[in-house]
Amino acid sequence: MSGPGDVPSEILDRLRPICRRLPETHEEPAWIGVRWRIRARTVAHVYTPDLERSPVYARHLVDGEAPTVMTFRVPADDLLGLTAAGFPFFRAPWGTNVAAAILGDHTDWTEIAELITDSYRELAPKFLAARLTPQHRT
Repeated sequence: MSGPGDVPSEILDRLRPICRRLPETHEEPAWIGVRWRIRARTVAHVYTPDLERSPVYARHLVDGEAPTVMTFRVPADDLLGLTAAGFPFFRAPWGTNVAAAILGDHTDWTEIAELITDSYRELAPKFLAARLTPQHRT
């Protein structure tokens, strides 16, 4: 990696097909890292935090390095259940009903696909969310 914000290509290669399946979702560079949006709402945002600017991420180091983090929306009723067990999930240090996941070799990509789909359902217009089929769960 060359610096804060950079996302390993193998992680982007896993996230892109998941996000492309969601109607009208588009990828764009974010202020740090990459995000996928439905209209003006961010469904998922992946980045490597700058530990000097955001020391809250220091407790999530992976092999002594800054983690690759993905933030996403979670239904308010599910946030505590998802984050209570700890690694790889935690409550994002900003926003309401925003969770974060540390991504890496340990990642369950089926679970990440489900979480991104749920985030999309939270943010997309109802008519677009209704277009999702059960295949969007895996």
